Amino acid sequence: MALTLPRLSGTRLAVAAVATTVLAVGAPAAYASLDDEAKSAPSASSSVAASTVARGKPFTETRLFFGTERPDGGPAVTDKQFMAFIDKEVTPGFPDGLTIQNGRGQWRDSNGKIERERSYELILLYPTPDARKRDVQIEEIRSDYEKKFAQDSVARLDERTRVDF
Repeated sequence: MALTLPRLSGTRLAVAAVATTVLAVGAPAAYASLDDEAKSAPSASSSVAASTVARGKPFTETRLFFGTERPDGGPAVTDKQFMAFIDKEVTPGFPDGLTIQNGRGQWRDSNGKIERERSYELILLYPTPDARKRDVQIEEIRSDYEKKFAQDSVARLDERTRVDF
């Protein structure tokens, strides 16, 4: 059985060749112009980000970093001891909530030695207008922990942010 193909006329062949050429040349130009439009138009994500900047109220976020190894060589602070410290020294001043995360930290001690230890990160959020009052409470927490567990320091990081609950 022989397969027969229809004959293309010269006109049809010329039209097919022109269409192929137009598509081959025009497609990259069309994609390039789409790319230029995408670069010049604001993206949906940047519009969303710009519209959410004002959400929430001004708050201050304070992070405290507590080490657990004692420089004097005494036993490391346990989870039970740390949580008892939080219950007694932190929760009364920040009853609306806080976050505690376990961590691993390192720092250079006063002798130049790199110390690595298990640590805790305490995150506190409070309205920015209360920052002066909270500063006193936070400094007491730092001082109490340093004394109670023979620590050289408790690191502190403060950032202004906007919070929406």
